[in-house]
Amino acid sequence: QVQLVESGGGLVQPGGSLRLSCAASGGSFSLSAMGWYRQAPGKERELVATITSGDITNYADSVKGRFTISRDYARNPVLLQMNSLKPEDTAVYLCNARRGLFDLWGQGTQVTVSS
Repeated sequence: QVQLVESGGGLVQPGGSLRLSCAASGGSFSLSAMGWYRQAPGKERELVATITSGDITNYADSVKGRFTISRDYARNPVLLQMNSLKPEDTAVYLCNARRGLFDLWGQGTQVTVSS
């Protein structure tokens, strides 16, 4: 089974940091474009950050300067470092891999930013 599994979510106070990891099994994702998305209750799923197979990154305006997406080829296909977290960052964060017609999603990890 090819799958992505997110981890690293949790409860953090405003201004705090979290690092999300996306573990892969059953395949190689080195040639895939990877991304992090999030979905809050009652809202549409939105793109947070993406990184291409050539390590070109793109960020949503709402997270620029605070979040960093990167690859860890040794262990995980993609990481998301989140700093200066805000309550509005609260959502389920999902890892995504895309390559041609291939489109794979993880189960998601909950991030809650609250005092």
